[in-house]
Amino acid sequence: MLKQDENLSFIIEPELSPRTEQRIDLYFSIPNEMSVNPQTLSEEAYFNNHFKSHLAYNANNIHLPLVRSRFVSKNKGEQQDYRQNLNLYCYQVRLALDADIKETVKLSEVERFYNGAAELCQQTDGLLKKLRRYTPDDEKLLPFYKNADNYLSWHVEQSFLKLLDEGPRSSDFTKQRNELLQFCKAENSYRSEQQYNSDSTLEDANRITNKMRLLQRLIEHGVILNRHTRYLNSYLKRMVKGTVTAIIMAFVMVVVLNARSTFTEITATLILILAVIYGLREIFKEDITRVIWRTIVRGRPKWRFLFRNSITKDKVASQFIWLEYTSFKRIPIKVRQIFSKRGQQNKQAAQWLHFASETRVNAKQFLPGYDTLQQTINFSLAPFARYLKRGEGKLYHLDNNKISKKAVERRYQLNMVLVFRDNAQEAQYQRYKITLNRSKIVNIELIYSEQNTKQNVQDDA
Repeated sequence: MLKQDENLSFIIEPELSPRTEQRIDLYFSIPNEMSVNPQTLSEEAYFNNHFKSHLAYNANNIHLPLVRSRFVSKNKGEQQDYRQNLNLYCYQVRLALDADIKETVKLSEVERFYNGAAELCQQTDGLLKKLRRYTPDDEKLLPFYKNADNYLSWHVEQSFLKLLDEGPRSSDFTKQRNELLQFCKAENSYRSEQQYNSDSTLEDANRITNKMRLLQRLIEHGVILNRHTRYLNSYLKRMVKGTVTAIIMAFVMVVVLNARSTFTEITATLILILAVIYGLREIFKEDITRVIWRTIVRGRPKWRFLFRNSITKDKVASQFIWLEYTSFKRIPIKVRQIFSKRGQQNKQAAQWLHFASETRVNAKQFLPGYDTLQQTINFSLAPFARYLKRGEGKLYHLDNNKISKKAVERRYQLNMVLVFRDNAQEAQYQRYKITLNRSKIVNIELIYSEQNTKQNVQDDA
């Protein structure tokens, strides 16, 4: 369920069925030496800048042979129907190709790598031919097709060039490598023949890349649901602030009136007392408001996402988000027990951060051919690495009276417990150890899983 995304981020991708409710809780144990706390990183700042969530019509773990090619053949009917079917097809091809490219790159054996790459090339070529077989005759539909065909051709070429660049090389497989390169050249020539991109755009790497990002967003129209964000406690916060101000002002007025009755004339002493009273009001008003506010909102969701179909505008799902710093004693007992299974050397002073997501699907059914929604929740750990030390140390080793040394980097560890609940099913618990340095996540390791406790429970080494 949890996997690394980019250098300093990881994602969670659960599936959602019609009329279901799903809750995900994450409990982070952040070592104090990482300097992450409410003063250096507020919940609002993290949510607004380092957290993403979206829903899309998509099959989970989709691969190229599973792409529903029948969608692209539905070129009859309304304009929006054609566009949505076309976008669904292209979106699935893109995700499936990305997934298969990642798996193929991991093949270290040269023969398996090139066999897998050749099979991938054959499947991709077949899917592109199916797309081009159903070129629409209607002039109104042609721009949608050209945008999708242009982007998909470019993305396929870039994906295979990346595959060949990162994969193993061997003189024994020069023929297979040239065939893959020829496939890339053919797609490049195809786009030139169709005059999809101007010469000035092709000559500027930034322009062609930005254009393709725009086309990517266009093919996501109708597939990725539109998200509307609402801050749930804005009016409540104003009420709390106003109430605290009113109470403090009432108290100040009582003290001022008592002071005026004591001093019949305006004196330096009276002015000094009034100055002190108003100064204390300004000092304690913000502190009192903050304490009362944190007490009131503790355990309450702070944000709500509303997901709608970008074409029909129908409400599909809603998501409530919790994010707050907490203390160890407020964490559920079961989660505390899982954290307690850590090795003694890893039980250091830490800051505790709790995230929760509760998603409710309102739709009774999805688009034809789709039984589930794919939710993607992305967490960036970039702000966690902001205050990490850059310094590298040296490890000295003595071998036959000769001293050698190796450079070592400074690494940090986050412990995290994930709790997953789907409808009325029993909660599932997992604990991960996330190792990171200042520039990337080095490793994400599953330490505990309740599904197979005897095999998966370990103590940190």
